[in-house]
Amino acid sequence: MTHPTDMDHSPAHILVVDDAPTNRYVLSTTLRRAGHEVTEAEDGTSALEVLDGTGRAPEIAIVDVRLPDMTGFEVCEHIKSNPATASVPVINVSASAITVGDRAQGLYRGADAYLVEPIAPDELLATVTATLRYARARRRAELLADRLRLLNRLTLALYSASDAEELVRVTAEGAAAIFRCGVAAFLVTPQGSPLVAHTWQDEDGSPQPDGPQVHTTSAWTHRGDHPGVRSALGAGPHLACLPPHLKDPERRRTVVGRAKAERPPVVIITSADAVATPDDEQLLTQLTQASALALEALRSYSEEHALALTLQRSFLPASLPETARADLAVRYLPASARAEIGGDFYEAISTPAGLVVAVGDVAGHSLDAAMVMGQVRHALRAYAAEGHPPEVILARLDHLLKAVEPGATVTLCVVLIEFDSDTLHVANAGHLPPLVRHPDGTTSYVHDHGPLLGIGLPHPPARKVTVPPGSLVLLVTDGLIERRDEDLRHSLESLAEVLSEASADPDEACTRLLDRLLPDGSDDVALLAVRLNAVRPD
Repeated sequence: MTHPTDMDHSPAHILVVDDAPTNRYVLSTTLRRAGHEVTEAEDGTSALEVLDGTGRAPEIAIVDVRLPDMTGFEVCEHIKSNPATASVPVINVSASAITVGDRAQGLYRGADAYLVEPIAPDELLATVTATLRYARARRRAELLADRLRLLNRLTLALYSASDAEELVRVTAEGAAAIFRCGVAAFLVTPQGSPLVAHTWQDEDGSPQPDGPQVHTTSAWTHRGDHPGVRSALGAGPHLACLPPHLKDPERRRTVVGRAKAERPPVVIITSADAVATPDDEQLLTQLTQASALALEALRSYSEEHALALTLQRSFLPASLPETARADLAVRYLPASARAEIGGDFYEAISTPAGLVVAVGDVAGHSLDAAMVMGQVRHALRAYAAEGHPPEVILARLDHLLKAVEPGATVTLCVVLIEFDSDTLHVANAGHLPPLVRHPDGTTSYVHDHGPLLGIGLPHPPARKVTVPPGSLVLLVTDGLIERRDEDLRHSLESLAEVLSEASADPDEACTRLLDRLLPDGSDDVALLAVRLNAVRPD
């Protein structure tokens, strides 16, 4: 990175410490004539008070070795031992302590230079200039190192952002920390909503206690044909959130970045004074580009997730069968946008033997899981249409998985509801047990089950259960009730309790279950409710 050199020769605030008024006058006059601001002190105690004060701190201290209250060596040691002043360079001066040993002692005890009085004006000014050049270069290097460290942490935080609102907040907060000024960040979410986050600092430099404020803004456009980062000193997006001093285009710095052509950009606005060097320019450019790339990653993920979700939904039944034997209702909730798609599914098909309903779950969360789900559901539908009983359907699906998707596992509960009797045939391959709500409101689970699909173990015969008309049969996937901090038995008890209080109407029961159990969005939810009607004689 390129460092400016013109700032190295700019005037400085200099502290002159000498108990002799004449010496102080000579040194101070020479420095003031060269354009420097000078603060005078007559002893070490006063000098340290100036350095520890709240005003503008001196950039350099010129300290006489012979002081009335302490030596100049001790003053230097105090300065260098205090973290707040350790970077202030010290020049020792003396008209009496002029031996090699004196000068060596001063340098060993922290002085950056040692001059013997009387000092020629040119020598004094040259020494001050050289000392300032080194001190300012060191401060720039330290500041740059600190900002690069912040930029590295910020980049990680940008790519860890789970949504556009978090991303714009992190961008504004990070830029404010790096450039130590108020910042506004603008972007358009993957869903097309403009967002702005801003963090303005108080006059004393402290940030807002609540952090960056994020809210939607009016629509704005910023045309661009090429990716990358560029400056826009005067133009910008919606600027209503800017404080008064940044309404002036000359007093603000606007940088626009985009990852791809014709994508809505990320825009960062700072105070122009905060971006004063080439190093600052490069840091702001890198920050803007990192934010634009992180936004593009969010946008790509959002598009891929929407595509995968559309594909996943295409694998599910378009409608439920209508039959006098039962009334059906279903709910399907995909995991939140932050999670990958899963393999939860349901099926309902009317066959000559009766109504076959099923709910299953493919292990894993990925597009592969959704693809396996599609294969299993379509095969299940085919086997049911051929008239196979539930346990045979499970056996055939198990064989299919072993043949075409080795390593995949599926939990699946299949229920055959006979048209001409009150008998249910329940075959469960490692899935959550079906829950029956009886007409009087009591509930019971059908707990019998066999091994999950995909491991090649034999499946037991279906369990026959007699269920009276008016009963409600519920099949669910684990996304409805499983919680990391809750025992599954307690979750099943909660499900039974909620269903017992629900209406016998399948649609109303599904709505109540989702309202009361509140899925956490970490997994898909498939919910199938079947109300059994009385068997009608032929």
